[in-house]
Amino acid sequence: MASPDRALLLEQLDLRTDCSRCTGLCCVALTLTRSADFAIDKPSGEPCPNLREDFGCAIHARLRSSGFPGCTAYDCLGAGQRVTAVVRAAHDGATWRDDAAAAHDAFAALPVATQVHELLWYLTEVLAHPDATPVHDDARTALDETAPLAALAPADLLALDVGAVRRAVGPLIDRASTLVRTAAVRRRPSAHAPAGTATDASPTTSPPTPAVRRRLRRVADLVGARLGGLDLTASDLRGALLLGADLRGADLTAVDLLGADLRGADLRGADLSGALFLLPAQVGAARGDAATRLPAVLDRPTHWT
Repeated sequence: MASPDRALLLEQLDLRTDCSRCTGLCCVALTLTRSADFAIDKPSGEPCPNLREDFGCAIHARLRSSGFPGCTAYDCLGAGQRVTAVVRAAHDGATWRDDAAAAHDAFAALPVATQVHELLWYLTEVLAHPDATPVHDDARTALDETAPLAALAPADLLALDVGAVRRAVGPLIDRASTLVRTAAVRRRPSAHAPAGTATDASPTTSPPTPAVRRRLRRVADLVGARLGGLDLTASDLRGALLLGADLRGADLTAVDLLGADLRGADLRGADLSGALFLLPAQVGAARGDAATRLPAVLDRPTHWT
């Protein structure tokens, strides 16, 4: 069976953030801590002072210059509009502003729904990747079982053991990552090819030194690491700390970035078009430019130069 069109699947599952269908839940439900990402401290349940009566943002066009770059990076993958809809359905059309019970359900359900949407996002990637074909049947089953969870009524959503859902889907995503990364290694020209041998390797990247390669692992501390211009193909950087890392011009083909922290990472000129399990929020938190290549389903952040 042919791999599905991922962009179409994302639309069908409503995994694209649409603030026009939300009631500003991220501006109320989330806790903000004064930092480089947010200019203020704000507890969960308290509306951001920049939230308008129509649920829009009063400083949306100047969030970064106003000290809120974290807001420009945030992406709920459509969980906000999903929770808004199920809460309104359960509370006779009320929003968090109208009813205390609706507010409780909305604020508590948002992080749960967001996690479900993240799993669905990853599953669409598994299904769309030809190198993950051996697990496609299992991925379709997992998608069919997980998708309805996002539309549960608030009480059922709050009772959902999302950790159990993650544990059920996680091994499948692991297997897909291994398949894709293994295939990428097979396709990569051998480092021991005779000089002058014609290859498809990019002339602009070089292999990591043995010392650097030893650092390229899951949950590695790569804060500020100098990885620019390197061929990082098929590295497993899941959960790695890449804050402020220099990745300029690097090749991240088949690099597993699930859960990697890319805040402030310099992606100018980097090739992430084949990177694995990359979320919009990760891209939004990094730095890039017109030469940065992204997966086809990800939009280039408007604040990138």
